[in-house]
Amino acid sequence: MTTKGILGKKVGMTQVFTENGELVPVTVVKVDSNIVMQIKTVENDGYKAVQLGYDDMRAIKANKPAKGHAAKANTAPKRFVREIRDVELGDYKVGDEIHADVFAAGDSVDVTGTTKGKGFQGNIKRWNQARGPMAHGSRYHRRPGSMGAIINRVFPGKVLPGRMGGKKVTIQNLQIVKADTDNGVLFVKGNIPGANKSFVTVKSAVK
Repeated sequence: MTTKGILGKKVGMTQVFTENGELVPVTVVKVDSNIVMQIKTVENDGYKAVQLGYDDMRAIKANKPAKGHAAKANTAPKRFVREIRDVELGDYKVGDEIHADVFAAGDSVDVTGTTKGKGFQGNIKRWNQARGPMAHGSRYHRRPGSMGAIINRVFPGKVLPGRMGGKKVTIQNLQIVKADTDNGVLFVKGNIPGANKSFVTVKSAVK
């Protein structure tokens, strides 16, 4: 199956009306200025992929290798660079600009982003565990509970309090409501991972 993809920045959520008057919540993703930075082939790299770059970086913040890599595509160094695998390589050339019309209304996509960081959280918020009885006689309210058969260690995978959020997450089978090429935005039905202004990758759905 041939994959399509584009990089963008989450703008925020709004709502649109369909032709039959149905209200649909959508997330707006800014996807202008996607540049093909590199094309990877099976012969040279062992797999085929297209490397895209999004959002120009200030020259003072880019190192020499990043500047040289961007110069091959005749563009500025990019803040967000990702690969889209299993694409039809004949459709791309280094330096090409990819626009929102790579997708059309009705397409199913997978969106990958970094979730909001929520800091150090306990078991109840982090893992949706139930709390203990809140009566006065109880001495167990919001604690993690049994550590299991601990013999100088805790078993790997035990759910415990800790840092929550800030992880790479993919939401599958979202629908493109509209692809606005003039303004360089995609309208994706529903919500996607991450805070506003965070970078996301939009790819063809795998399922």
